[in-house]
Parts: sequence; structure tokens; C-alpha cells
Amino acid sequence: MATRKVTLSLDSGALEFAERAAKAHGISVSSWLSKAARREAVRTGYTPQKSPAQPTAELDEAERTAAEKDLRAQG
Repeated sequence: MATRKVTLSLDSGALEFAERAAKAHGISVSSWLSKAARREAVRTGYTPQKSPAQPTAELDEAERTAAEKDLRAQG
């Protein structure tokens, strides 16, 4: 999966939760935040827009499917 470097601002409490959760799962904070964002998008009803002019739609669909799988695995 392709990644992009971005700058985010988080309140200190959210960052602490993310750091602790990432450490508990043995992954980087970036990876944990990426997975958390995907899960939350799916949980709140995000569905990628399919458009022939947009080659990333297939990647969006794959990410949505992966997030749904993660969400189901967590119960």
C-alpha cells in the first residue's frame, strides 16, 4: 500500500493513546494511526467513490475491504 508523508496535529491525550496502542501492537505510531483512520472511516460509513477517471478508486476499495476485515476481527 502506498504511503504519503503528512503533518498532523493531535492533542496530547490522543497522541499518548496512539503511542501506547501502537507499542502494545508492536507497530509504529504512523501505522497504528493509519489503521485507526481506516477503521473509523468504515465505521462511520465511508465508501470510496468509484470513477474511471480516478485510478486510486481500486486502492480505496482495497483499503475499505481491509478495514472492514480488521473491524470484524476485533468484534
